[in-house]
Amino acid sequence: MIYAKLRYSEHYSEKHDEILSCLRRDFEKVEEGLQGDSWVWVFDKDDKVQIDTFTAMHHEVKCSNRDSILVGKVIDSLKKEFDVEAYDQPEFEPHE
Repeated sequence: MIYAKLRYSEHYSEKHDEILSCLRRDFEKVEEGLQGDSWVWVFDKDDKVQIDTFTAMHHEVKCSNRDSILVGKVIDSLKKEFDVEAYDQPEFEPHE
């Protein structure tokens, strides 16, 4: 499910390190990669939130757990530094 998207004018690869730095300030377990696409995963116990460009040209905030509390925390963290459009209702990803 897609919960939000980030809005910026630069290419997504230019935002990768900024997003990573922002999230590492607020969360202990963060994994990332930048090769073709940009992806950052934030973990809290069994919960995982993805911030990636796999299906868009801008970063989207995704989570498969509809009951996730972490996804709201990640969006709040990103809003401190980025223009984030949070959806009223999450959208399905193409593969869902």
